[in-house]
Amino acid sequence: MTPPSAPPTGRAARLRLRHSLQVAERGADLLDRQLHLLRSELDRRRAAEATASATWETRVREARTWLRRGLLLGGESALRTASLVSAADVTVEWRDALGVRHPGGVSVSAGARAADDPAPGNTALVHARRAHCAAVTAAAEYGAAAAASRLVEAQMRRTRLRVRALRRLRIPRLQQELTAVELALEQAEHEDAVRRRRAAEGRSGHGW
Repeated sequence: MTPPSAPPTGRAARLRLRHSLQVAERGADLLDRQLHLLRSELDRRRAAEATASATWETRVREARTWLRRGLLLGGESALRTASLVSAADVTVEWRDALGVRHPGGVSVSAGARAADDPAPGNTALVHARRAHCAAVTAAAEYGAAAAASRLVEAQMRRTRLRVRALRRLRIPRLQQELTAVELALEQAEHEDAVRRRRAAEGRSGHGW
């Protein structure tokens, strides 16, 4: 097992520790500011997520309402022949903010109804198709907003851990090492001064 290394000593060590301490404190301050910005960003993202969630729930209710009306008017046979939602292409737009890459928006392109698809049996099913397409779009927007919130939140947790590591571990350790070095230097300077004084007294006593 390798024994622990001795703490650094001397003036060079003091300069090095002072520099390291300044860098750590500046880093902690910068991370604190970034953490504040991330909190504000997370609040905005959560608000956007809540809005998107509410919109999605509204679109789902509307789709269900029109579907029930279509069933009442045409029965289940009308539903079997109606194509409510075609395959949709979802494109996610990625953005960077505060060092976090996250979905900034989505675009949804619902596929056109094939020419051989039967037409909806009644007007309510036509509205149901549109409502279901709107619900798909709202779901994609909600998913993007939720993902953005989670990514910003994860970055905030990582930043908080880095701040704690600096404030609670690295900075106190550097302060302790610097204090030890300064005490050692002070003691060495005191002992050196005592030796010089004794040497001077010795020379004076011998008539030098």
